[in-house]
Amino acid sequence: MAVGFTPKFVEEYPLDNLSTAQFLVIVHESVNDLGWETSYVSPTGIIAYTANGVFGWNAIIRITIENDTATVKSSSAGSEMFDFGRNKKAVKSLVEAIDEFKSKLSAEDIEEKHLQLSANFPPAGDDYLKLPPQGTAEQINGFLTIFKPQSGYFVTPVLFNLNILVFILMAIKGVDMLSPTVADLLQWGANFKPLTLDGQWWRLLTNVFLHIGILHLLLNMYALVYIGLLLEPHLGKLRFITAYLLTGLLASITSLWWHENTVSAGASGAIFGMYGVFLAMLTTDLIEKSTRRALLTSIAVFVGYNLLNGLKSGVDNAAHIGGLVGGLIIGYCFTLSLKKPADIRLKHSLIAILTIITLITCGWIYKAMPNDIGDYDKGMEMFTSNETRALEVYNMKGAPRPKVLTAIKKGIGYWNEDIKILERVDKLSVPEPIKMRDKKLKQYLDLRIKSFEIMYKAVDENTDKYNADMNYYNHQIQVIIDSMKAVE
Repeated sequence: MAVGFTPKFVEEYPLDNLSTAQFLVIVHESVNDLGWETSYVSPTGIIAYTANGVFGWNAIIRITIENDTATVKSSSAGSEMFDFGRNKKAVKSLVEAIDEFKSKLSAEDIEEKHLQLSANFPPAGDDYLKLPPQGTAEQINGFLTIFKPQSGYFVTPVLFNLNILVFILMAIKGVDMLSPTVADLLQWGANFKPLTLDGQWWRLLTNVFLHIGILHLLLNMYALVYIGLLLEPHLGKLRFITAYLLTGLLASITSLWWHENTVSAGASGAIFGMYGVFLAMLTTDLIEKSTRRALLTSIAVFVGYNLLNGLKSGVDNAAHIGGLVGGLIIGYCFTLSLKKPADIRLKHSLIAILTIITLITCGWIYKAMPNDIGDYDKGMEMFTSNETRALEVYNMKGAPRPKVLTAIKKGIGYWNEDIKILERVDKLSVPEPIKMRDKKLKQYLDLRIKSFEIMYKAVDENTDKYNADMNYYNHQIQVIIDSMKAVE
């Protein structure tokens, strides 16, 4: 069972007495017999694709011929970490087919078929199989190497390490590694509409480096390293970090726009953005044709599956979609400069323009977005402050009668202010349970005003004849308070 980023299996096959041309024909016929698709042929080998369907497991088969030996390598086309022996099985199937076709084809058949193949050979000097494999996946040959920045894989491990560092710091500070509380997530910078729109705009980025438990972190970091290995060598450091941060920002603002009361955190929005960038590039000719189709299929299936999986509760699919769409747009914009790698001014101009447009767009949405929950919370803070001031009269035992009467009058004024606050917040878009609670609060305020009016009479007339009425109102008030506590 192969394990790693792009699981693979490699086996060497001796040509024995066969020439390179003869072996090339035999391999091509074997590939066709297995029902695989040949995507590239050159004098030094073949690249094929298993073609097991969109939802089946697929591999890229690379056969290179050098010094009377063929190297047969099967690499998973999907984004799995384990191949459960399927790459080995694919190589064995091909080797068995080659052994069988050795005795099937005559010398005349081989010569004729080689003439047909050679018509599609690339020009001399442009043999893709003689170039190093695109990407840096081949350099990741040990667990510790995924942490180490290197050529073509620099920004990815920096982001990877930063996400892990934040998680470690959270754990050191006592945050639950499996299931952190909402309070902890908010303290560390999660995206939450009432807070983010209340001037805490920095949450739009800090939440991208924050994770809701170790499983969430591991899944996101695997996806980050996988797409980083594929994409960063093409984009380079500056484009890659720009795309990551901008798509993360777009994911956060989309989540903010979609959700009223959801606490959001995680790198998945930015990671979906990077997959969107790669999908855009895979629809162009920037990536070698022989691997484009396999990668396009596997990446599209990965994205589609995770979007469908995101339909279940607890997953912020809005951030995924926002990041993905943003990544597609950024990816297509980047292709303009990627096609002219020598034009540094074009590269920097595109990055600057995309950054400015994204920041202006997100800033406008941020300013224009209503914050009903935040406005409601502010209103209820004023409500609580008024309530505290009104109830201070109960601490005035033994105070002069005029002073008590003045305090009662002010208390009635505070209760009336709270009624106006409830009327204002009632127009806001808040969850139905909150509206039901506000109705009880209105009843509570009406009773408070009546009890204060009776209290004023009792103090003003210096009499106990209103005690029964006071007890009645106080009992009704307590009933409402208890009923609200019961549903909290």
